[in-house]
Amino acid sequence: MSVSDCITVLTTTDSAEKAQDLAATAVGAKVAACAQIDGPITSVYRWEGAVQTDQEWRVLYKTTAGRFAALEAQIRGVHDYDTPEIIATPITDGGDDYLSWIRDETAE
Repeated sequence: MSVSDCITVLTTTDSAEKAQDLAATAVGAKVAACAQIDGPITSVYRWEGAVQTDQEWRVLYKTTAGRFAALEAQIRGVHDYDTPEIIATPITDGGDDYLSWIRDETAE
């Protein structure tokens, strides 16, 4: 496998408890090897024609490109936002042992 088969996936939610639930269910389902939570962060965005400012918590998952669809479905199944942020970014390089761990932990 190449290094580029590993990705990070980002989502946000409006409470620490919801972020913990999103992280734990994804790791428990083996669609992510790890999920890190940071926050609170301040998000400024346009929604339904108005500029909004809210406090959110960010969840960053480590997984493989092959598991993205399953992780996306898991996030959508747990998330309560109408339009949850789900953004994937390739990991272009990294420690072979860590990337192998991601692959092993997310293998079907």
